[in-house]
Amino acid sequence: MKWLKSKRGQMSDAMLTITFLTFSGGLQDAYSYCMRGKVFANAQTGNIVLMSGCFFDGDFHKGLHYLIPVLAFVCGVFVAEQVHMRYKNMKRVHWRQLVVLAEVIMLFSVGLMPESANMAANALTSFACAMQVQTFRKVNGYTIASTMCIGNIRSEIESLSAYLKTHNHKLLDQTYRYLGIVLIFALGAGTGFKLAESLAYHTIWVCCLMLMVSFVLMLIPADEFVLPKDIPEGDYLYGGRK
Repeated sequence: MKWLKSKRGQMSDAMLTITFLTFSGGLQDAYSYCMRGKVFANAQTGNIVLMSGCFFDGDFHKGLHYLIPVLAFVCGVFVAEQVHMRYKNMKRVHWRQLVVLAEVIMLFSVGLMPESANMAANALTSFACAMQVQTFRKVNGYTIASTMCIGNIRSEIESLSAYLKTHNHKLLDQTYRYLGIVLIFALGAGTGFKLAESLAYHTIWVCCLMLMVSFVLMLIPADEFVLPKDIPEGDYLYGGRK
């Protein structure tokens, strides 16, 4: 199946793996907004806008609820990069699997936290999201984000525009992949809102399940997957100009 192919010989880049990660990313954002005081786990732009509004209104205490996830996101990116640099040559497991396990532990802990610990819960969720977005940045060689949509939408339209100009069907395939990722994120977010009605704070544990599926998928030998051919050189390559 075309969507299961791994561009670079790594299951961490395969569309199937990214599907579960992206679903989890959408669910995390819905969870933090719905259950943890209307704070975004992934959309730090939204947090910065709301934080700035609170600070300019003089409500510094409420502003902290948005500032702390932003700072946690920054720390998560830093830690993920440190894991990459230190463990990228591991043989038994891929270094990205270490990140996934860390995410599972953090998000499971979030599900145990009461409403009074919303600030800590949002910080941990944003930290986990940052580790994921820094670690999983490609699918079949295309640059993507598994925890947010704006970059994927931009790349989708760029790829479509390039296809209309060149009629290169690899670019059309790239467009479909970006569209699929955006839709999967939306499905995860919608599922998060619905599950929160019955599972409440434990909803985040569904993300743990999605992440563990991704962990298991990364155990599959990558050479079992056929590698697609590169897009021929032209005005555009993998969602970016040469």
